[in-house]
Amino acid sequence: MTFEQTFKNIDDLLYKDSGADSELDYIGQTSWVMFLRYLDELEQDKADEAELKGEDYKYILDEEYRWPNWAMPKKLKKGSESEVELDHHVALTGPDLVAFVDGKLFPYLAQFKQKADHAQTIEYKIGEIFSELKNKIQSGYNLREILEYADELPFRSTKDKHELSHLYETKIKNMGNAGRNGGQYYTPRPLIRAMINVLDPQMGEKVYDGAAGSCGFLCEAYDYMYQRMEKTTDNLKTLQESTFYGKEKKNLAYVIGIMNMILHGIEAPNIIHTNTLGENIRDIQEKNRYHVILANPPFGGKERKEVQQNFDIKTGETAFLFMQHFIKSLKNGRTCSHCD
Repeated sequence: MTFEQTFKNIDDLLYKDSGADSELDYIGQTSWVMFLRYLDELEQDKADEAELKGEDYKYILDEEYRWPNWAMPKKLKKGSESEVELDHHVALTGPDLVAFVDGKLFPYLAQFKQKADHAQTIEYKIGEIFSELKNKIQSGYNLREILEYADELPFRSTKDKHELSHLYETKIKNMGNAGRNGGQYYTPRPLIRAMINVLDPQMGEKVYDGAAGSCGFLCEAYDYMYQRMEKTTDNLKTLQESTFYGKEKKNLAYVIGIMNMILHGIEAPNIIHTNTLGENIRDIQEKNRYHVILANPPFGGKERKEVQQNFDIKTGETAFLFMQHFIKSLKNGRTCSHCD
């Protein structure tokens, strides 16, 4: 089965479910399932690497909450020594599955926000995502089928991630087209690429989007820099950990942006869930500034009086406030680019 067909099958099940009402719900629900599937692959990779080095790997999740235990417990197929299949005697389904996800899994994962060492870790991202999202899939039978489809999605190879990221981008685009606030989720990619080509971000520079949405600008900037850089260990580490930064106010957009960056190859994205305009621009220092700013801030929005106090030029228009924030957040000698 192709990746595209798998996504379509998941959407069909969400359409049938009484808890998911729109394209926005479809991608939100697909995102949390995909994130846990991705996390399982990531943990397996790290466990394999540790084993090769003769080391023990400390799993992020307790055993009960790992994908192979709650989502897809498997057993050997009858008459086979290697092929496995879902163990229906152990696997949760129906009301039991929904009760586990809502009553145990989400609360457990949400706790990681408090337990993480700092914000730029995969543990913190787990906590944030599952603090912000809720499971809306009401039928445990639909959820069981969705988990089985998600289990077929491979996340390990670069080729797999590239195809998955392309399909995810398509879902974001569809969601943007479907909702009246679609602009907060999707900026046309040819426009983003043109802006990046003009700015030409270089290795060692920090790239920032203060209205990150689905992180289209940061994902495209990552692809641009990755294709052009020398593939050294240091460069890859720099690109992963200290190049791309973003802030996003809306819950769903934040989660979608995190998932989008993960699919593009960034393990623990530097995206903060906050209202960017809530930051007093007078507190921004040189250490907080960026070489390249790429963004499509919301136009026509209104901010409250107390938020306007954070700016030298008082206005309720969000675009004018963002412009002041971007000017103050830019390092000397570099430029920013935003849609208008």
